[in-house]
Amino acid sequence: MTVPTILDDLATAARKRADELRASVDVEELRERAASFGKRDFLAALKKPGLSVISEIKRASPSAGFIRDMEPSEQGALYEERGASCLSVLTEPDRFKGSLEDLDAARGNTSIPVIRKDFTVDEIQVIEAATRADAVLLIAALFDADSLARYITLAERVGLTALVEIHDEREANLALEAGAEVIGVNNRDLRDFTVDLGTFEKLAPMLEGATLVAESGVKTVEDARRMRDAGADAVLVGEAVMREAGLVAEISAVT
Repeated sequence: MTVPTILDDLATAARKRADELRASVDVEELRERAASFGKRDFLAALKKPGLSVISEIKRASPSAGFIRDMEPSEQGALYEERGASCLSVLTEPDRFKGSLEDLDAARGNTSIPVIRKDFTVDEIQVIEAATRADAVLLIAALFDADSLARYITLAERVGLTALVEIHDEREANLALEAGAEVIGVNNRDLRDFTVDLGTFEKLAPMLEGATLVAESGVKTVEDARRMRDAGADAVLVGEAVMREAGLVAEISAVT
């Protein structure tokens, strides 16, 4: 018998939340709200000269446990003040202790683009993200090529940048086949949550032409420089900047 991974458990919980959302909203009304919500340019922020920093707001994670509590509006403003190019806000409620209210609070008190970070498994979650965020995370491991391409297209139609997250060569090929333009290489294996910065270094050469984000495991300026030297346009930093926001300014200065 196959033992479910942490990612499997997170995806199962996300499907339940998606079902509850479908039962509670008018989908066409949600689409109208998504279309009318003014977006900030997430992709342009990643393409700025130098190494862009996506600073993350999260209270906890399966790997780190409880990190710390904070006011998302204050944390987002602090990140922006320290030079963050974008924000990532966890909205997964169980393992990460996030919420859509955290997303609203952080975006409402900042002027930089914000990605909703969650475990997207249903098209309605993409539409929901477009009513309050500028980008959406799509984890390649949760899709086949056809469905991933469909979700990327949907994101574009509702004005979102799709950040497609991969971890290995199979997923890299899947993302490219699906037409992903922004690809995040997660140095953390979501099946067992081990981290290896060499993952980005190994996969980046396969992804020429895409805008690349190095995710997870960046804890120091040296780590960020290593990712930049391997081809990263941006780094997504979570736990380290939640513990020390000053790191945002130091990484933003990497050229």
